[in-house]
Amino acid sequence: MLSFLRLRPNPNRLRQQFLERFTGRTLIVHEGFPPEWLEELLKQPGGGGHFRLDVRQINVRKPSPIEWFVREHVLPLGLPLPLLVRVSPPELRVRHLRRGNHAVHPSEIQWFLEELDTRAHATLRVTDTGFTAEPGIPVSDNEAKSMLDHLGL
Repeated sequence: MLSFLRLRPNPNRLRQQFLERFTGRTLIVHEGFPPEWLEELLKQPGGGGHFRLDVRQINVRKPSPIEWFVREHVLPLGLPLPLLVRVSPPELRVRHLRRGNHAVHPSEIQWFLEELDTRAHATLRVTDTGFTAEPGIPVSDNEAKSMLDHLGL
């Protein structure tokens, strides 16, 4: 009789709550870091301002809006973790932070943010019913071009 009370989360409500909470923020979606990586991130200008979500701790039964967003829209992109997500509707830009078998150095994140409008691995466009994914640069391309240009390389 009480089965009607076990309603599935409303995707429209979760999307609205996610966007209200995280618009203007950047997320780092990961599955754990070596301790020195996180320590180095926190030393970087603005490094502590990125919201970090460990996908190993996502609540599947009753997801928060960010857990729902990551599980339903970010992880299906199939990009290597960790990921940088800039939440700036109407487009959310996604770029992986992996080079070879390791996460890039945290100091490169600022360079990735600088070029994210033109060099994202995926774009999630906000629609009336959800998010539409569009591919971007190849997964194999993860150089910080703006950093290399700045260094004259």
